[in-house]
Amino acid sequence: MTMDQPDRPQPADGPAEGTPLRRRGKALEAAIFEAALDQLTSGGFARMTMEGVAGAAQTGKAALYRRWASKADLVMDALVAAMPPPADFPDLGSAEAELRQVVHGYIEVLNSRIGAAVRTLMGELDHERAELFKGFLHERVIEPTTEGILGILRRGEARGDVRRGAAVPMVADVLPAMLLYRARVCVGMIEEDFCEELLGRVLLPMIRP
Repeated sequence: MTMDQPDRPQPADGPAEGTPLRRRGKALEAAIFEAALDQLTSGGFARMTMEGVAGAAQTGKAALYRRWASKADLVMDALVAAMPPPADFPDLGSAEAELRQVVHGYIEVLNSRIGAAVRTLMGELDHERAELFKGFLHERVIEPTTEGILGILRRGEARGDVRRGAAVPMVADVLPAMLLYRARVCVGMIEEDFCEELLGRVLLPMIRP
């Protein structure tokens, strides 16, 4: 006589609930960076924890501390990975058209998740971490934009649609400075109307022949 055997649990597809996913290399890094930016923008830098990032990325906390000594180091690497590379500023035949393209590209970044992370850090970091963040902001955002605008102004001087002497760093700094100021002091998205007003009332009158 045979006895009925008890039902055996069947293997499930994928890991059981609560079991860390066995991601490695770039896949794990991408999951950690995504979790870090999500934690940063949803709760702020002060409330963000390495434990929370590890849980959201479905990995162990030790995997984070093997590479990043602090959450500030992790956030900086996540920002670098998420920030789009500096864009080229092609010759469109007029300085106005080229500057409008720069403005729209800038606000697209500021209105994205990476922009939300930047706004969060601008308002929360203490002095020590702010120095690290300012270095990132200068190298990846301000300096490439300023250099691109200087190139546009120089082309405009050669074409004759930008006044002589306008292609200087102080003039090129106006656009990123105004947009970053707006991003810091205003809640929510930067609207297209503001950008058109910035061009029409501030920047273009400064450079017209």
